[in-house]
Amino acid sequence: MATKGNPGDTRTRRSLSIFIVVGLCCFFYLLGAWQKSGFGKGDSIAQEVTKSADCSVLSNLNVETHHGNGVKSTKYLEVEIKVIQPCDERFVDYTPCHDQMRAMTFPRESMNYRERHCPPENEKLHCLIPAPKGYVTPFPWPKSRDFVPFANAPYKSLTVEKAIQNWIQYEGDVFRFPGGGTQFPHGADAYIDQLASVIPISNGMVRTALDTGCGVASWGAYLFKRNVIAMSFAPRDSHEAQVQFALERGVPAIIGVLGTIKLPYPSRSFDMAHCSRCLIPWGGNSGKYMMEVDRVLRPGGYWVLSGPPINWKANYKSWQRPKAELEQEQRNIEETAKLLCWEKKYEKGETAIWRKRVNKSYCKERDSRVTMCKSKNADDVWYKEMEDCVTPYPETKNTDDVSGGELKPFPERLNDVPPRVTGGLVPGISAELFLKDNKLWQKHLNAYKRVNKIIDSGRYRNIMDMNAGLGSFAAAIESPKSWVMNVMPTMSKKDTLGVIFERGLIGIYHDWCEAFSTYPRTYDLIHANGLFSLYKDKCSYEDILIEMDRILRPEGTVIIRDNEREIMKVKRIVSGMRWDTKMVDHEDGPLVPEKILFAVKQYWVADKNNSSSSR
Repeated sequence: MATKGNPGDTRTRRSLSIFIVVGLCCFFYLLGAWQKSGFGKGDSIAQEVTKSADCSVLSNLNVETHHGNGVKSTKYLEVEIKVIQPCDERFVDYTPCHDQMRAMTFPRESMNYRERHCPPENEKLHCLIPAPKGYVTPFPWPKSRDFVPFANAPYKSLTVEKAIQNWIQYEGDVFRFPGGGTQFPHGADAYIDQLASVIPISNGMVRTALDTGCGVASWGAYLFKRNVIAMSFAPRDSHEAQVQFALERGVPAIIGVLGTIKLPYPSRSFDMAHCSRCLIPWGGNSGKYMMEVDRVLRPGGYWVLSGPPINWKANYKSWQRPKAELEQEQRNIEETAKLLCWEKKYEKGETAIWRKRVNKSYCKERDSRVTMCKSKNADDVWYKEMEDCVTPYPETKNTDDVSGGELKPFPERLNDVPPRVTGGLVPGISAELFLKDNKLWQKHLNAYKRVNKIIDSGRYRNIMDMNAGLGSFAAAIESPKSWVMNVMPTMSKKDTLGVIFERGLIGIYHDWCEAFSTYPRTYDLIHANGLFSLYKDKCSYEDILIEMDRILRPEGTVIIRDNEREIMKVKRIVSGMRWDTKMVDHEDGPLVPEKILFAVKQYWVADKNNSSSSR
């Protein structure tokens, strides 16, 4: 026989429920308080989170009441917190693996000194990189394409050096980017229209592009509205802060150079590659740089060369270079293009366009005239030297087939099973598993939005996925308001970066035991799924987290998904890093061992007196 409940128990449960609801409301209020922007300029993530928080709904998400599994208690963890101090203000733009002083100790031949040269363990900085005084939240896209706050990258040299080329102008407290370039003084739109008369840019078949020697990346910036995403790169301070400006504008870019080491992308990645006055010696080095572009260019893809030596007869005087030298350079380029089996489609003015043939049946003479690369894995590139050889086409069954598989136009290809999966080129990844992964990340993203309701509001423009897997997080979050840098850790058991590119997304190989090739404060949102389990016993969690802090903007957000033990280790470290955190259960409940840590980096800037100043 049932017994009637004790009225006192009911009141106790009701009081407990009210207490928890009030606690959640207080959390969001406090989150808004510490997140409030200074100077009246920076927009506040936490204020938006607070506005959208539904304090009438009781949420059982706080994992700290559920964790077990031998993890130390929160009180014990607090005793062990190590406070990581701010770095000196001279490090505001520190790029560890592209440090100018270290670079000058390496050979200048073939741009070796401009490549990655990371500090040894005993020279690593174990401090937090400050933002420059006056730093503000960048403008939202698309305004950020055209305007960057001066305080965020206070370097005027390009406004003088490129004054007549319409790159960048200084106007009061902002830089303005008119959309011009050395080879497109009338604007990037007009230049892209010229390319689109030859290259099918508008139908979705050209989705991923590589911009070598990108300057401030105006070409990539203006491709966005045509649904093309460009991976841009340029050397560290060949022109001051060019890559930094690109990222401040909200355009994908890394510090990089064509030198002695292979590009950090898989074979057959890009639908289009581009050089606009990029100063790369394409006609030299026995065609090695063109061979590297050929490796990363998809069969049927396009290569655009704009500037010297194209149309040298009309321009040798203005370029102030000998006719014979320019003539030989163009001859070398033309001959290498033929050896690579590229068909010249267009030349007008200073712009030429080639198209890579779709398979080797069009290149019957090539094998006898060039050295074919012997490596069985054309994607094994991390710190591997560039070779004087041509990457073979994948085999095809028919003479009309696209080597490596034909892709659907974007956005259809985003969720279509990629050819590398259907072809069984990634061991252990089937079409069924791909589709299941895609669905799972839609579910994960919806859970993230319940905690941070402004994920798809446009506040996060530059997003990084530190352990991208099949790229399904990026596919789930795909929006004109944002882009995702999908990182494939070099120690991953499965290399799926080629799959990510076939989806029409971009990414890069990287080892997180080293610093990333970017300036500080270049990402708004960083996602790390299983990253710390992957790097367990490989390198220091503290070093990885300090690097995450370096590349994260003030008031930027981090989402870390991992098993409970690793999450608790990470939480202990970031408690001393000026991050505010919220730890939550897996969306399927507290019994699932995987947990999620949300963190927001506090706003603080360099200060001459005490190295930092917080809001």
